Formats: sequence, C-alpha cells, structure tokens
Amino acid sequence: MKLLELPGNILFNKTVPATPSAEKKKVILNPKTESYDHLDKKSRELLKKTIAFFEERGKAKLKEDDHERTWYADFLAFAKKEKLFATFLTPKDYGNKDYRWDTFRNCALNEVLGFYGLAHWYTWQVTILGLGPIWISKNEAVKKRAAKLLKDGGIFAFGLSEKEHGADIYSSDMLLTRQEDGSYLANGSKYYIGNGNKAALVSTFGKLTDTDEYVFFVVDSQHQNYELVQNVVNSQNYVAEYKLNDYPIREEDILAKGREAWDMALNTVNVGKFNLGWGSIGICSHAYYEAINHASSRRLFDHYVTDFVHIKQLFTEAYARLTAMKLFAMRGVDYMRFANADDRRYLLFTPMVKMKVTTQGEEVMNELWDVIAAKGFEKNMYFEMAVKDIRALPKLEGTVHVNMALILKFMGNYFFKPAKFPEVPTMSEPANDDFLFNQGATKGLGKTRFHDYREVYDKVDLPNVNIFKKQIRLLKLLLVAGKPNKEQSKDFDFLLMLGELFTLVVYGQLILENAKIKGIEDDLVEQIFDFMIRDFSKFALQLSQKGCTTLVQQTICDRMIKRPKVDDARQTRVWENYAYAMKDQYAMNP
Repeated sequence: MKLLELPGNILFNKTVPATPSAEKKKVILNPKTESYDHLDKKSRELLKKTIAFFEERGKAKLKEDDHERTWYADFLAFAKKEKLFATFLTPKDYGNKDYRWDTFRNCALNEVLGFYGLAHWYTWQVTILGLGPIWISKNEAVKKRAAKLLKDGGIFAFGLSEKEHGADIYSSDMLLTRQEDGSYLANGSKYYIGNGNKAALVSTFGKLTDTDEYVFFVVDSQHQNYELVQNVVNSQNYVAEYKLNDYPIREEDILAKGREAWDMALNTVNVGKFNLGWGSIGICSHAYYEAINHASSRRLFDHYVTDFVHIKQLFTEAYARLTAMKLFAMRGVDYMRFANADDRRYLLFTPMVKMKVTTQGEEVMNELWDVIAAKGFEKNMYFEMAVKDIRALPKLEGTVHVNMALILKFMGNYFFKPAKFPEVPTMSEPANDDFLFNQGATKGLGKTRFHDYREVYDKVDLPNVNIFKKQIRLLKLLLVAGKPNKEQSKDFDFLLMLGELFTLVVYGQLILENAKIKGIEDDLVEQIFDFMIRDFSKFALQLSQKGCTTLVQQTICDRMIKRPKVDDARQTRVWENYAYAMKDQYAMNP
C-alpha cells in the first residue's frame, strides 16, 4: 500500500476496487440494482413499483414536501392504485392469493420506505399498528370491514397513548359508558396518534366505566363525534390529538375486553415496534450513499476527502455498524416467523431491533455527519432530512429505557438456563404469519427460554470474536460473583448499563448466526466485532464508575475493558472492498 504525506504528517492511502467475492456479500440496499429475486412475482413487482414511484418523483420533490410539510396524498394515491398496503397487510383469509401478512416481505418494504424518508414509512408503520388489534381480535365483522377498507386504499391508526399518561396504559382516561339499549358512548382523548386525521379505522384503547375492565374498540376518524384537535408535530405526518365526544359504539365495534384487550395492546406493539429498526436501516443506507459520494469527489489540500485516514476509519466503522444492524434485523425476522407457543425467543429479539438497531442507526449517522460536516445541513441533501428523522426511531413505540426494562427480564434464562430448540433457517417462504395474531398472554416473560449462545460463538474462531468471548465470560462472572444487590436492582441507571452489556451479547450472537447463513467474509465479521469490543468496554467502564458499584463489581468491569486486535491490513481490505466500494453506486434521481 502506497502512503502519501502532507505537511503536518497527515497520512493518506490509495484505494483499489472491490473484490468480486466481497461484492456478492454486501447486504446494504441499492434500490436501483436490487432484483428482489428472493421474493415471489407479485411482491417483487410491488417493491419495484414503489421504488420507481420515489425515483420518478425525484429528490427535489421529496425535499420540497419535507420542507413544506406536505401531506403525502400522492404516495397514498399510489398505494391505493397498486393496492400496496392491502397486499402486504391483509392476512391470507381476507384477500386474494397475493394477500398475506408476511414479515419477510414486509421488512423489504419497511426498508424501502425508510430509504426514501421517515414520512412515508411512518404512515405504513402506523397502519400496521392500527391493524394489529383488528387482526388479533375474534371480531369477524370488523376484520371483513378492515379488509375492504384496506382494498379501497384506507390507512389505519392505533389509539393507545394519552397526553397526560403517555404510554402508561394502566391509567387510560378513555371511557366507554354502557347505555340502556346495550350500546356505549365513548368519551375521552388520545394523543400522539399517527394517521389520526385520515384513518379509515382507529383502534382505540380505553376502559369500561361499569366494570373498570380494559377495552379495545374501533372508531371512524371522519365521524361527526370524532373531534380532530390538532397535529401535535410540525412535519409531513399528521400525529393527532383527537377526542371522542359521546361517540356511539355498538357491541360489533368492540374488539376485546378485559385481559384480552390488554394483551392485544402489548402483542400489537410486539409486531409494530420491530419495524422501527428497519426504518433506521433504510435511512442510514441512503445517507451512507450520499456521504460517500460527496466525500469521494471532494478535494481538499490537493487530495480527495476519502484519502484522509480518519475519514476512512469513520466510513469503515459506519459501514460495519450498518451491516451489523441489517444482519441482526434480518435474523430477527426468522425468529418472529418461526415462533409458536413453545418458542417465544422473538420476545427478546423484537425489542432489540427496536432499541439496539435504532440507537446504532444514530451512531452511523453521527459518524457520517462527522465526515460531511456542514454539507449535512444543506437543504437539498437527503442527509439534512435523515439526521432529523433518525432521532425519532429510538423514541417511538416505547423509549429505549422501556424496551431495556423488558430485555432485562430475559437475562437470567439466557445466560444460565439454555434450552434445546431446533435450528431456525432463513424464513423466506411466502406464507402468512398466523402466530403473530395469536401470541397469547403477555405475562410470564421471565419463563422464556433460549438456545445456548455459547454454541453459536464457539463455532467461530476469529481474533476479535475470541476477545469478545472473554468479555462475555466476565459479564457472566459479574452476574454470579457481583450480582446486583437490592438497592442496585432499584437503580435503573445501573440496570441500563448492565442491560447494554447483555444486549451486545445477544446482538453478536444473531449477527454471527446470520453471517454464517449469508456467507459474510471473515474480514467484515472481524470489523464488526472490532466496534463490538470497544462498545462493550465503554459500557463496562461506565458501569464500573457508578457510585453504587461495589469493589468486586468494579474489579470485574475493569477486566472487561479490552482492546480489539490491531490488523491494519484487514481494516484496509474492509475499506477498499466494502466501505469505499459504495461510492458512485447509487444516487437518487434529482
């Protein structure tokens, strides 16, 4: 490798084109070249038409609509014409042969919509949430009604959160009062409800005044007793505050009551929050292309920006983190589709796609923004929109902290009580995901079992993976010899740090599983575990420095701090064959 030197001892490297083997193993979406050959004909056709809609519309129009906060009526008209949402979101028993709820293909559309911006992804995401209670319910009349409305181009909404209570659904003030004729009147308000302005049906959560039971029911956003108060955000999306004023509800409008309604709410979120990670993946992928195209064509100090060593490092790490995000999320799809009443491992992986993948998306954007700097503020850049939108995803469908609290429930069984499960293949078959709408009770999460993570890690013998294994063993030692005491168990900040360490173990496990399935080259796997080791060390340091951390805990945490294997040749190969090879591969039509 030839080195060049400028005044100030700044080093630059020359690059070479990608190797053919590396080219085959890329997992980052390029909408203009993606064939979707792994999907059936109808799914492939709809995904390509969706991409064509955005490309023909062009970046200038995309940015203009974002700046002017224009409601995306043209996209919804396209979706209606092509029956896009109907095809992807109608279970097989309520539509034609192409209709099904198939998480594998849904995530392909998730990624595409995220790629072209959060606004269009969001209306799809909220429709998924709104449909969740309907497809879970036993109310056939509402199901048939919803299927027809979807076919007619309808969008849906999920009326769960409230202004005063947020996601604290225990405290719902939406009330259903029984009338003498057996019907009900609904009164109350909901807040932060996407699609609340146009939704054909709004699945609404509340309580029955006579029994104090939870209840889920549907309302029409265009009904005269449905008051649209305001859009609570300043964006293209309509995120509504709405009130129901003596809104008449019949028994046939009710989806569920009591414990069934409670489980319906949480099981819907299990399905819906999985999409947030895919939104992040799409946004970061588009931003990466824009950043590498800009940096590789810009000359400073008589050299291209991508010749600077620190720029190479930023791009290489951003590429590795983005690849890891997608490998993990793709593997999460497999566990969601493989799930059944006796295999609920997805309950750990789903909140991780929501929590870990979205926060990693923020890391990727930070690294890319450090490269393109002020360019990222320019109004004609996709990037200017992406840096704003990427921040939303960790904060929707429950905060990172709420999802971490859920994840921690699984830590004991994950480390100390592994169970035997059949190996999960890539679940790409065109089938309806029936179990997602029959998940059962949401209690007893602490009883969920997992396959032995050590079997996955032990099959891989690579320097950085081996260092990471040592960190995992020290974490396990911490949980035995330095088990959190009663006071620490109430200190959520302490538990958050512990949870960050745990999630890295799970993150690495599924990445390794999918790297093997996808044939990802060792160089890229090692580059992923390079940042995994450093992230693990960072959280271990933070945990060791907590005021309540004991001496034993601090000693073990200090031992967790490790340095990745230094391999300049590997890092150069990853830069040349993957990170830099993305330049000039994609640019959105103007």
